[in-house]
Amino acid sequence: MVYNVNNVFFSHRFGRKKVVFISLAAQCVSVLLQSFSHSWIMFCVMFLFIGASQISLYISAFVLGTEVLSKTMRVLFSTLGAFLFYCIGYMTLPWIAYGIREWRTLLAVLSTFSVVYIPLWWFIPESPRWLITQGRIEEVEAFLRDAARKNKVEAPSVIFKKSELQDISKNKTYTILDVLKSKNIRCITLMCLLLWMAINIGYFGLSLNTSNLSGNPFMNCFLSAASEVPAYVVSTWLLKKCPRRALLSSFLIIGGGVLLLIQFIPDTLYNFALALEMTGKFGFTIAFSIVYIYTAEIYPTVLRNVGMGMCSSAARIGSITAPYIIYLGTYSKALPYILMGSLTIASSVVNLFLPETLNKDLPETLAQMQECQGLCIGTKKRKYVENEVNSPTQHEGKADVPGLTV
Repeated sequence: MVYNVNNVFFSHRFGRKKVVFISLAAQCVSVLLQSFSHSWIMFCVMFLFIGASQISLYISAFVLGTEVLSKTMRVLFSTLGAFLFYCIGYMTLPWIAYGIREWRTLLAVLSTFSVVYIPLWWFIPESPRWLITQGRIEEVEAFLRDAARKNKVEAPSVIFKKSELQDISKNKTYTILDVLKSKNIRCITLMCLLLWMAINIGYFGLSLNTSNLSGNPFMNCFLSAASEVPAYVVSTWLLKKCPRRALLSSFLIIGGGVLLLIQFIPDTLYNFALALEMTGKFGFTIAFSIVYIYTAEIYPTVLRNVGMGMCSSAARIGSITAPYIIYLGTYSKALPYILMGSLTIASSVVNLFLPETLNKDLPETLAQMQECQGLCIGTKKRKYVENEVNSPTQHEGKADVPGLTV
């Protein structure tokens, strides 16, 4: 969680792209060093660095892709692009582990996979939205003209006006404290934190529980991963047409409902229990993919990485808690499912108070951020927005970067 805060700072200070590749290198080195562990303490310490670098890589890469791509491509990237390939790796892992039973060799082999991504440095651009916040307008214009050429469209002769350039050069630097200044943003953030934590508890709880199921553990792990493939395909289609808020609540109810029902299945009906567990995993997987793009669309560019980092920290609390909830099954088989199901159903209700983002442009400033749909709107929020609108750093149509597919 501390690493998430550092990731937010470095990603905003040095750029999304640099943090992505630094995190990738850190993950590769950490996994390799873990294979040489000579004690349990060293193994756990290296696991700490692996988890920190992995989530930093994931969040930074997700934000980078979200800020570079257009609305249509953003949905494809958020589901099939990011999560589907995560799923393919998840499906491949049990078979690699099946073939390499010695854990040191397995970790050494896994660490080498990161090397194949090094050439991507020359193909992945820096986020133009982040470049704008840093006043690096020449690089943004070069990126937009190159993207227009690749998309076979004609870029305007003047992309940024002089008045816009003057305002951009005075752009304010935002920190994690800005999340606390507005009542609206505080409420939205608290609801997002609860959502991310609940989804991760359900998602990782079911993922970790596969080892407790009857049958071959390698096959169970593979089936758990394979159940995510149709989920990502379905979520891609639904996200193009359906409101994020209603969609997320619906699948949270499906996932939570399955968790509450599965406790009544007797041990003799193994196949039916496994099918129900995979159905719950299906619902949580779709919710998992939706909440990423939904959160990225809620927060403005100046706070997007901050918001995603805080939500990721809440998600880590959920993933840390999940094994202990599963462990409660040693005392009562039904208890883990009741806890995870109840929390998921409660989060689906909280989600209804978030603003809708379907067919909305990505907000660039705090003034463009939507209001939550509950009791969080007050005079303080309106005064804060008025100050943002009237400040020299905000103006109508400021640096609106069109999303272009590269």
